[in-house]
Amino acid sequence: MTSTEAAAIALQDHAALWSMGEIRASDVVNAACDALVAGLDTPGLRVLAACTRAEADYDVHELLPEALNELGLTFYPVVSDAGQQAAARALARHMLAGELTPREFTFRIHQRYGHELPLTERLAELDDEYDVLEFGDRTVDQVDADVTTEARRLAAHPHVPADPTDTPS
Repeated sequence: MTSTEAAAIALQDHAALWSMGEIRASDVVNAACDALVAGLDTPGLRVLAACTRAEADYDVHELLPEALNELGLTFYPVVSDAGQQAAARALARHMLAGELTPREFTFRIHQRYGHELPLTERLAELDDEYDVLEFGDRTVDQVDADVTTEARRLAAHPHVPADPTDTPS
């Protein structure tokens, strides 16, 4: 995967996580800056990356859809089904990158979506398993391995075009 592809996936993930209330608007601005550094360049991305932390909370909701569209990426409306799925996939990639433990990952998924999102039902069940480990015959390592398998399944479908559009000025 090229650095621009990785930056596009990271920006898409940040957008989905922001749309679902998982991260702050300033985190999206930071991802836009990283995307510029990686070689993605569109007018909307530049404007988004130029936001200050103080402006981010007010401006990201207007600037993000255009920046994503220029890159051929998807903007997920706040709390949409597709956005929930994209956020779950983004969290899976964060876990696989070591930014979340398997337990933290399942807890966040379970807390956010309960057993209602079919895509993450198995993760909610695994979160329940962590809670009853002392009463069963499974170990933390076994549940962690199952969580990692589920995370890999989710992360295998980033829903990002393979070749984002670079538009130099």
